[in-house]
Amino acid sequence: MVEQVVVGLAGAERAVDEDQKDVTFVSTTQNFNTTNSMGRLTLNILLSFAQFEREMIAERTRDKMAAARKRGKWLGSRPPYGYLGDHDKKQLVVIEEEAERVRTMFRMYLRLGSVNAVAKRINDLGWMKKGYRAKTGRVTPPRKYRDKDVHTILRNVTYLGKVEFNGELYEGEHEAIVSEELFARVQSVLSSKACGRGRRRGRNPEYLLQGIAWCGLCGKRITTTAGRGRNKEVYRYYLCSNRGRKGRDGCDHPRLGAEELEELVVSRVKARCTEPLLREEIVARMEVGRVEAMAAITSERERIVADEAKLHAEGRKLMDAIGSETGTQGKLLAERIGEIEARLDVLTTERCSLDAQLRGLQNATEQVRATVNILEVFDTVWDEFEAAEKQDLVHLVVKRVVVNEPEGKLDLEFHDLAAPFEPLATEPEDEPDDEEQPDDEAPAVAPSAPVSAQAMEASP
Repeated sequence: MVEQVVVGLAGAERAVDEDQKDVTFVSTTQNFNTTNSMGRLTLNILLSFAQFEREMIAERTRDKMAAARKRGKWLGSRPPYGYLGDHDKKQLVVIEEEAERVRTMFRMYLRLGSVNAVAKRINDLGWMKKGYRAKTGRVTPPRKYRDKDVHTILRNVTYLGKVEFNGELYEGEHEAIVSEELFARVQSVLSSKACGRGRRRGRNPEYLLQGIAWCGLCGKRITTTAGRGRNKEVYRYYLCSNRGRKGRDGCDHPRLGAEELEELVVSRVKARCTEPLLREEIVARMEVGRVEAMAAITSERERIVADEAKLHAEGRKLMDAIGSETGTQGKLLAERIGEIEARLDVLTTERCSLDAQLRGLQNATEQVRATVNILEVFDTVWDEFEAAEKQDLVHLVVKRVVVNEPEGKLDLEFHDLAAPFEPLATEPEDEPDDEEQPDDEAPAVAPSAPVSAQAMEASP
């Protein structure tokens, strides 16, 4: 058939143009040739029908693929990391070892807050991106993870047990790898960092005490600074912000060597974290608070659901009655139905808020348990942490560090990790930028034993 010779009308026009070069079509099975006008007309009609058939086939194929995606089917593309494609059942099958690595990447991102840091950590662990063989036979070998690879995994809704088609999500036939709560938290952090929005980590996470150190002389915040020696080696320091702006007229506190000060603080933190009674008290208070909060939220939710059921029942009765009522009575019934709908909207909003609190309660419980696990092995795993992780951990335990080098004092105020339990929000909120306290707002600190001035002496 001539329609199999060319593809589309554009190709047909190019083929017919060959007639100008004394080249003609002559069919042995169909009664036409392009040497006369009737043959050219027949050729154009056949090609139009062929184009129509090709477009119909393409549309049916797209419709079948769309229907399969909406049913949650896997269409045979390269399966994402953590899954193996079953071509017979057209489903994705979980590979448990890879699935656990995927979950670890999600949790690691929440802890590190950086795609680049996650990629570096998993590469250090020896994890490799899977290779694959294309249909053409070309083989792509396994390689190290890049930032883009990690970002793709963190954004992939397949791990939720869902499939995406034309921007819509549908329930997939495959098993989810990541919980909805964990996925939502990661998406919130990723979205907050898009296009420069959201809070960023301090410029240099090497400074463990950045944002929590205060001057014991003037009460102002201690900032970070650095300098280079003759051998071009970088020396890190902590400097009172008042002195940094006004010199000695602002504050007499000298700058402090960062390494020496951080070692002193970390040693105190390690001693605090290794107290078994602290961990036991955290777990006990968390459990009591969790049960109480869960009971209160569940009770309120049950009340709302009962009110919704009553309003729905009343609304159905009114809808049945409004058809037989006219005049003023019918108008009153319609107004009452409007009031019911408005009230149902309010109750739905309240119920959704309670559901969010329940999810936040679960998130908070997981975070507290993770904190307890970290505290238990704090001393042994400290050296394994990245600088950013060390900074986060110190900030988790320490609320304020007040330094008074002239008097040889180092006062630490610890967070009350065993404070009454409060459920966290389902989505992390951006924290305000650090601001200096007014002069009349001196930080409150817990008393501690003085530290010798010699131990706090600034480095060269």
